[in-house]
Amino acid sequence: SWPHPDEGHPPPLEAVPVPWKSVGPCKSHRESLGGLPETPAGEEAQGEEGPAATQLDVSRLRSSSMEIREKGSEFLKEELHKAQKELKLKDEECERLSKVREQLEQELEELTASLFEEAHKMVREANMKQAASEKQLKEARGKIDMLQAEVTALKTLVITSTPASPNRELHPQLLSPTKAGPRKGHLRHKSTSSALCPAVCPVAGHILTPDKEGKEVDTTLFAEFQAWRESPTLDKTSPFLERVYREDVGPCLDFTMQELSALVRAAVEDNTLTIEPVASQTLPAVKVAAVDCGHTNGFRAPIDTTCALSGLACACRHRIRLGDSESHYYISPSSRARITAVCNFFTYIRYIQQGLVRQDAEPMFWEITRLRKEMSLAKLGFFPHEA
Repeated sequence: SWPHPDEGHPPPLEAVPVPWKSVGPCKSHRESLGGLPETPAGEEAQGEEGPAATQLDVSRLRSSSMEIREKGSEFLKEELHKAQKELKLKDEECERLSKVREQLEQELEELTASLFEEAHKMVREANMKQAASEKQLKEARGKIDMLQAEVTALKTLVITSTPASPNRELHPQLLSPTKAGPRKGHLRHKSTSSALCPAVCPVAGHILTPDKEGKEVDTTLFAEFQAWRESPTLDKTSPFLERVYREDVGPCLDFTMQELSALVRAAVEDNTLTIEPVASQTLPAVKVAAVDCGHTNGFRAPIDTTCALSGLACACRHRIRLGDSESHYYISPSSRARITAVCNFFTYIRYIQQGLVRQDAEPMFWEITRLRKEMSLAKLGFFPHEA
């Protein structure tokens, strides 16, 4: 009987008994022997060898089947171990990927929540900034309107009150004739002075308004101004500003002290120049008698000093500061008038550049012409008298 095959292994090969029969010599061999009859002894030998050969073949088949079974079993065990190992690796990989997916899903949820929160925050801040900007814009427009009204009122006051013909309603002290003593010096006849210079010294009681002055627009200057007004800029290369710099700004800021004049011009262009009034106690002490200053009416005359721009010794009631520098330079009234005239011009063209002046081209041109006139008078030495 064959041993029972192991579970999970293929059944062994069964040896099938094969009947052996003696095989006699072939016909050709018998013929070669001359047709000799077979002997009984040969038949007996063949009969004895048949069972032994059969037994040998069966044992060989058994041994070969055992070897095949052992080799098949080992091969299957190796394959099973390899499959189990691969399955274990795949399980680990699946578990790792599951963890990665869960982590990514969690991060995605957190990122989505943070993005929504940031978006809501940005929208809220934008709404707040928009509301603040609208409020500031409204306030700025109100201030602009108020400033325009103040400028118009100041222009009216300046036009109706000049040193040659002051407005007595604005200066009540001029209404009392007892306070004004007799003037010393050369006096002209009223009719003669009125006929010679009606624009400068009009008849008392008659105010000369700009409408009564003869005005005519220079087409070249007006064309240059209109070309500049289309795209206003502070670039000196434009024909309009180049002409103003050459004819007015440059000569008006051309002082004796060239180095300081260049610094003052740069500060005026950059809008970083500061003019401060000073008290007489802060001025450098110079031994000059009060009577030498021309003040003999009982009031204390201001201490004289030297103007940093012109180099002349005179009463300096103002000083300038350039940018953030702590250095101060004392200037005379004439130098102050020249600097102020240029600053007024630059302030007005900056307003035009920023869109703060809402007028037609011709009124703007005449205002610029008036400012150029002030620069021309200032560079010639005319300045308003300070009380």
